[in-house]
Amino acid sequence: MAASTATTAGTRRSTPPPSNARGAKAARQRRLRAGRRFEQGLSQAEVARRLGTSPQNVSRWHAKWRQGGRVALAGPTRLGRPPRLSDSDWRRVERALLAGAQANGFDTDLWTLPRIAEVIWRTCGVSYHPGHVWRLLRRHRWSPQRPARRASERDEAEIARWRAEEWPRIKGGR
Repeated sequence: MAASTATTAGTRRSTPPPSNARGAKAARQRRLRAGRRFEQGLSQAEVARRLGTSPQNVSRWHAKWRQGGRVALAGPTRLGRPPRLSDSDWRRVERALLAGAQANGFDTDLWTLPRIAEVIWRTCGVSYHPGHVWRLLRRHRWSPQRPARRASERDEAEIARWRAEEWPRIKGGR
């Protein structure tokens, strides 16, 4: 990124425009840039102007920087609440899911979200709302599957005849 950019008035600006990037990574980078500016001896107001953030943010960052340097500005390595299921817990749940619903004591071999929540509770002692189980499954790259159900009375020959003769007549065409 260029250190200076032309403005509409024809003058040159010595700092890049404020970053609109969002997210934990972008916030961490802004805090670390602020720490470098503090080390250079810039005032809080100047740091706020250069980074395009509020003076209140910079004041908080400066207090942290004075206490622990740039390391204090790095922030936590992981944001948010820690997962309730560890990797080993998830592997146990996954083995139970792969064994099938009937092997886990259910009447049919169809997995539903409440059933999966029950298996998680049985194997790990961790309670999940069935409505949240799908997020857990998606995070671990499990996809929803539906069983292919066919009527026992299904007549394949009649279906083929209907598709060949009746459907074109109903659909019409040229």
